[in-house]
Amino acid sequence: MSTTSSTVAGAFAEAIVARDFAAARGLLHPAIDFRAMTPKRVWEADDPAGVEEVLRTWLADPDEDVAAVEAVERATVADTERAGWRVRGTGPDGAFTFEQQAFMRERDGQIGFLRIMCSGKRPLGGA
Repeated sequence: MSTTSSTVAGAFAEAIVARDFAAARGLLHPAIDFRAMTPKRVWEADDPAGVEEVLRTWLADPDEDVAAVEAVERATVADTERAGWRVRGTGPDGAFTFEQQAFMRERDGQIGFLRIMCSGKRPLGGA
């Protein structure tokens, strides 16, 4: 594996912020190594379609209205790019936020390794 290109990792984060799941999927290597953790579940996928399905599940709950997805600071950790996004919205229990951090490595010009950790949905009192 080579060092992750800021362009590929940055484009992935930008696609998530824009909720452009097709664009995010297009940046993933066909043999993507994907794992993610949310407070109640561990997610795995071994192809771009599976990763796209997970991302859509996280950001397209029919009982919730996602008001904003904002980029969070990016950084490089050796050969791994870290990018994140913060989600704000409202649901049956009121306003909420959660943050996800993604760690990515490039393979053949695409993202071949992707790990995402989610903070879990947190209530925004009175917002």
